[in-house]
Amino acid sequence: MRSGGALWVFPPASSNMAPSEEFPSRAEVDRFILTSIDSVPHLEALLLLWQNPSEQWTVDAVSKRLWIDHEVTRSILNDLARNQFVSVIVGDMEQYTFRTDPGNDRILRGVAEIYRQEIIRISTMIHAKPSLAVRAFARAFRFTKEKKE
Repeated sequence: MRSGGALWVFPPASSNMAPSEEFPSRAEVDRFILTSIDSVPHLEALLLLWQNPSEQWTVDAVSKRLWIDHEVTRSILNDLARNQFVSVIVGDMEQYTFRTDPGNDRILRGVAEIYRQEIIRISTMIHAKPSLAVRAFARAFRFTKEKKE
């Protein structure tokens, strides 16, 4: 079941899904999702803002588009800002906008295309990941190999 009710208007499906400088491979998309996306609502919020890069979004507007609670939406948008996918515009009403970056644009083109075609596989992949708290705990105990000279 999708987390939101957003209607996506993606570019036409690519007839040639081969990786290129302009289109990432399926493995690159999977790696991005596994390392950068915490939940399906995170993915859908990111795609929504990416798809509308010149628009400034309020928490209320994103919440309504994705059919999720305001506080959850605020947390998601702040996570995306912390990961430098979106920028926060501080003012009377906090707004968010997609942070344009050629590398992010390239990977998100692939993510949008593959998510549109394989929503169940991508959603299952995201849901199968350990929770953010478990991953943060595991990272605290990760040891790095010292270089031998």
